[in-house]
Amino acid sequence: MKSVNRLLHALFIASCLSLALPTTPCGAMEKELAKQVLAEINLARKNPRGYAEHLRTFRRLFHGSSYQLPGKRIMVGTSEGVKGVDEAIRFLSRQKPLPPLIWSEGLSLSAAELAQEEGESGAVGHQGRSSGGPKERIERNGAWQGSIGENIFYGPGDARQVVMNLIIDDGVPDRGHRKNIYTRAFRRAGVGCGPHPGFETVCVIDFAGGFREQREK
Repeated sequence: MKSVNRLLHALFIASCLSLALPTTPCGAMEKELAKQVLAEINLARKNPRGYAEHLRTFRRLFHGSSYQLPGKRIMVGTSEGVKGVDEAIRFLSRQKPLPPLIWSEGLSLSAAELAQEEGESGAVGHQGRSSGGPKERIERNGAWQGSIGENIFYGPGDARQVVMNLIIDDGVPDRGHRKNIYTRAFRRAGVGCGPHPGFETVCVIDFAGGFREQREK
């Protein structure tokens, strides 16, 4: 496995019901968010210089080392403040475009396993008590080729916030989450999202160089 990294970004507490309209089933909402997250990652991969504009807009929300999202009352503290955002903008201005990641149902199932477990337990991290680690989960749903990686985001259920925060990678010295997003060798990905009792939403993204779905074996 090439890299498995961790992002704990303490943000907001909310239930699934607070995120969905009364007529919207939570399961449908979570699947839609998962699709939106991969679409947002692909936007950032295909046009990194253009995506930097979203980070410039986000930068205006900072007051010192904290920021406040529109419509939210809570100020969110960061380790690096605007310096981290500026470093990410410089990275994006130099990054060459990459091909979009192809959605994998098997990888999304492995990601959703962990998202569901942590949504129920309130746990964080890559090792699920019952679902296991990334490699174990991924191999239950198919066969991977090349290398694999996993990103986890905890915070607001908004695809752009998920991806921007993973690209900025505040407080993570090796920018491992950003590296996973911009790894050229990764060609397939799956996303699983759900409500989290401590951080509003958890989104798990599993990457692979290649992936043969279980049904293709």
